[in-house]
Amino acid sequence: MTSLVWVIVLTTLAGAAMPLGAFAGKIEHFQPRWLEEEFRHGVIAFGGGILLAAVCFALVPEGLVRIANWAALAWFFAGGVSFMLLDVVLAKFDTPASQLTAMLADFAPEAIALGAALAIGDSLGPLLAMLIALQNLPEGFNAYRELLAAGKLGSNRIVLFMTLLVPVGPLCGVLGYMFLYDQPAIVGALMLFAGGGILYLIFEDIAPQAVLKQKWLPPLGAVVGFSFGMGCHMLAG
Repeated sequence: MTSLVWVIVLTTLAGAAMPLGAFAGKIEHFQPRWLEEEFRHGVIAFGGGILLAAVCFALVPEGLVRIANWAALAWFFAGGVSFMLLDVVLAKFDTPASQLTAMLADFAPEAIALGAALAIGDSLGPLLAMLIALQNLPEGFNAYRELLAAGKLGSNRIVLFMTLLVPVGPLCGVLGYMFLYDQPAIVGALMLFAGGGILYLIFEDIAPQAVLKQKWLPPLGAVVGFSFGMGCHMLAG
């Protein structure tokens, strides 16, 4: 199997976790009732933990090795400010899509980085793809619940929409493979920009939704999610 085909396969499998997570979100009821509520908030926290792990172990470290320190700081801060402005625009148009935005902001630059890494012969592609898939699964679940709660799209349409987003992965992976393998500064800037934006979204939208008064298990989901991300980082060396 050629490297380019491998990029397409890995990024497609990682992207498929988005509609899979959305399909899991269609399970409406758990018994007893308290389990449904705590499970939903736990998944939100798990997604936040995975995203935080991606920022700590993938986006920021990999960005820092590709771009000068002060420029890296500027790109990271620019990402946070840009996502704040995007959040303001979404609020003005009454379009809550923070989970969806976080999912795509994470998926796209990591797929680009995966493609660029495989272009230079990096053998860690499968592990990187697993990390991306682990992120996309709870994010797809959370984005489904968020969009369904907005009441503008039906259940099946949301799953279909998530499915139509899967090709974003292969497109970004091929872009990285074909054009950015010898442009480390551009790849680093994209990763840091996304990292700053995701960090903003974690504390603005994701973490507050994970809280339940007098419930202590849901926040533990963030620890579990971060631990999953840490484990993937350790396996990747």
